Amino acid sequence: MSAFGGYSGQAYSPAGDKGRFVLPAAFRKAVKESSDGNRILCLAAHDRFDCLVGFGLSRKAQLHDQLDREEERATRLGKTDFDREVRAQQLFGFEQMPFDDSGRFVMPEHLRDLGKVGEGLYFQGAGDFFFVWNPEELARMGPEWKGAQASCAKLVAAAKKGGA
Repeated sequence: MSAFGGYSGQAYSPAGDKGRFVLPAAFRKAVKESSDGNRILCLAAHDRFDCLVGFGLSRKAQLHDQLDREEERATRLGKTDFDREVRAQQLFGFEQMPFDDSGRFVMPEHLRDLGKVGEGLYFQGAGDFFFVWNPEELARMGPEWKGAQASCAKLVAAAKKGGA
């Protein structure tokens, strides 16, 4: 098995029946590599944007390191408002869900609500994780998202054309 190289690229997946979604092939492979060969997808609400973030199990170690760094920085800067427990629940409040060989998984209802999930999911690689957007929510973002917005619009249009 090759070493996990991070998440990159873009993909769109329309919503399926029975609340199922499909993790696109490129992301499926990376998640499996990041989860020691297991088909386990981790999803959480993004802490600033109306979307979700996805990753494999190996990210847990990075999150522990991130929490330690944030606490150390807050202490060094004399910030008394840092709450390790609150930040820990933000970082580790993700759901782990299995996906089948075709990438199908069932998203919990609360994640659908938090991510404002609609008729499909746009996946955007971001290195250690990937964004999972409702295309309508992504379209509302500012100009710093123009590359993702353009890619998403093209992928959604192609899916609609192919599905018509």
